[in-house]
Amino acid sequence: MMMNFGRFRILAAGAAIALAVTATTSASAATPQDTLVLAWAFDDIMTLDPGESFEISTGEILGNSYDRLVRLDLSDTSKVVGDIAESWTVSDDGLTYTFKLKPGLKFASGNPVTAEDVAFSIQRAVKIDKSPSFILTQFGLTAANVDEKAKAVDPSTFVLTVDKPYAPSFVLNCLTADVASVIDKTLVLQNVVGNDYGNAWLKNHYAGSGPLTIRDWRANEILVMERNDNYHGDKAKLNRVIYRHVKESATQRLLLEKGDVDIARNLQPGDLDAMAKEKDISFTSAPKGTVYYFGLNQKNPDLAKPEVREALKYLVDYNAIGKTLIKGIGTIHQPFLPKGVLGEIDDTPYKLDVKKAKELLEKAGLKDGFSVTMDTRNTQPITGIAESMQQTFAKAGVKLEIVPGDGKQTLTKYRARNHDIYIGDWGMDYWDPHSNADTFTSNPDNSDGASAKTLAWRNSWDIPELTKETKAAVLERDTAKRVEMYHDLQKKVLDTGPFVILFQQTEVAGVRDNIENYKLGPTFSTNYVYTVGKK
Repeated sequence: MMMNFGRFRILAAGAAIALAVTATTSASAATPQDTLVLAWAFDDIMTLDPGESFEISTGEILGNSYDRLVRLDLSDTSKVVGDIAESWTVSDDGLTYTFKLKPGLKFASGNPVTAEDVAFSIQRAVKIDKSPSFILTQFGLTAANVDEKAKAVDPSTFVLTVDKPYAPSFVLNCLTADVASVIDKTLVLQNVVGNDYGNAWLKNHYAGSGPLTIRDWRANEILVMERNDNYHGDKAKLNRVIYRHVKESATQRLLLEKGDVDIARNLQPGDLDAMAKEKDISFTSAPKGTVYYFGLNQKNPDLAKPEVREALKYLVDYNAIGKTLIKGIGTIHQPFLPKGVLGEIDDTPYKLDVKKAKELLEKAGLKDGFSVTMDTRNTQPITGIAESMQQTFAKAGVKLEIVPGDGKQTLTKYRARNHDIYIGDWGMDYWDPHSNADTFTSNPDNSDGASAKTLAWRNSWDIPELTKETKAAVLERDTAKRVEMYHDLQKKVLDTGPFVILFQQTEVAGVRDNIENYKLGPTFSTNYVYTVGKK
C-alpha cells in the first residue's frame, strides 16, 4: 500500500510506525518529537479514493491530504475561501463558474497541478458513479456530458457549467466536498485497470497535492500520513501523523495518560470525567455537523406502518441518553439539520411515552408488539444507545435484537437495504442545508438499481412530493423563503419520516499538554492535523 517516494523515507516511516505501535509495552513512552500520534476508532474506512469514499473517518484523512478548488472558511462557515483556486466568477445567468488556479502548484509526485487535473477529477467522479457522485450529478452532470460541462480551457482555467441558476453559495459549498478533491491525472492514468479510472489503485494509494500525503493504511490497525514538501501553502509542522485504530474509550484513555498517544478521539463520558484532573492533559471540543439517528427500512411491513414509525419515536429515553451516554459529547437534537446550519430548527417533540406508543401500536394492529433487528456498529456510544432502546422498546412489546458489527459490515448491509433498523451517524458533506435535505427528504428513484442512493432510498422511503419540495428549496434564491422551506421539510420528517434522530455530536478530544494548535472543525474534513506542532 505504500507509494515508492524513496527507500529512506519509507524506512523512516516504518520505524516511526513500529515505535508508535509498540510504545504501550513500556511503562511510559513519549511519542517521537516529529510525529503526531492519535488514537481513534476508524473501522469505517473502506477506500481512500476521493471519488468513492463516503465515510466520516475517511473525510478527515482526505481533508488533510487532498486539495479542492475551494474550502470552507472556518472563521465564517457561511463562506468559502480559495484552496487551489486563486479567484472565481459566476456568469450573469448563474450557470457558468470560472476558476483561475494559483500558479506554480505541484502534486506530491512532482507533477504540476493544472486545470486539466481539476476537470479530470470531476469527470472521473461522475463516470465511476460511486456513492458521493450525486453531490456533482445534482448539477445536471452526467457521464455523457461531463467532459463538456467540466473542462479546462487553458492550463490555469477551469470552467463548470451547471443546469440551473442555483444559489452560488450552494454550488461552491458542494465543491468543498471530498468528492471534489483534485487528483493527479498523470499518476492515476498510469494505474488504470480496464476502464476503472484508477479506482482499484486509489482504494489504497495516494495521488493528491494536500499538506499531507497518505503513506500507509492497514484496515482497523493504522494509517500513516507524511508531510508533503511540494504543498503550496504553509508546510506541515511535523514530519508525520499516525492514526492508531483503538476502539475502546478506556484503552484510549490509558494510552493518553501514559503518553503513548498525543491525542485521544473517542473518549466517552466516564473517561472524560476521570481524566478531568490530569495535569498533563486538556480537552478541546467543537459542535459537529453530524447527527446520530436510526433508520427504519420501509421494506419491513411492520416498520412501514405510519403508526409504528411514530410509536418508536416515543420509545426512546432521550432524557436518560442525554444525561449519561452522550454527556459532554452530544446534545439531544431531533430535526435532520444540525444547529448552526441555515434553516435549522430546535424542535424536540418526542420523549419517552410508553402509553402513547402502545396506543399507536394497537392502532397499527400490533397490540402485542413485534420482533425486529437493529444493525449496530460495535463502538460507543452507539452500542449503549442500542441497549437502552432494546430496554425501552420491550416496555411496549417490541422485541429488538441487536446485530453487532464493525463500521464496514454495518454500512455495507445498510447501503444494500438489507437491514430492519440501522443506527449510525450522518455528517454533512458540505455546509449547506441541501447536504442533509438531499439525503433525508429526497428519493428520486426508489428502485433497487437507483443511482441516487440517499438515506431516504436506503430506508426505501418513496416520497415523490417531498423530493420535489427538496429540489425547489435548493433553487430558491431568496434566503428567507429558503429557510422557511427547510423548516417545513424538517417538520414533515419529524411527523412522518422513517428516521428517529437522536442527537447532534459534540466532538471532544483529549490532548497532551505538549501539543500546539490542535483544533476540531465543524466537519471531519476540517479536522486539520497538518497545522499541529509540538513543544
